[in-house]
Amino acid sequence: MPCNGIKPMNTPQFSRDSIEAAYCFFHQKWQVYAFSHSERQKDDIEYAISEYVYEMDPSLYGWLSDGKEGFLLTHTSFPDDMRSAVEKLEQLL
Repeated sequence: MPCNGIKPMNTPQFSRDSIEAAYCFFHQKWQVYAFSHSERQKDDIEYAISEYVYEMDPSLYGWLSDGKEGFLLTHTSFPDDMRSAVEKLEQLL
């Protein structure tokens, strides 16, 4: 603890590589998803993201999801989850 009694901020600790990789992938997929009129294309993007989620840094996913069960894995909440994930990753860059 610093001498002045102020506790250090709890900032997330993830590798820069894992943040950048997730951001690039999510951002690219989100840009296509957000402007797509094809339900099949959107489904394909949701599938690609779900596959990525299972391979990504678990602590980064946990921080992004903030404990929300099914984060990025649930069809009905996918657009909001993606928007949130991209925004949070941008803050880390």
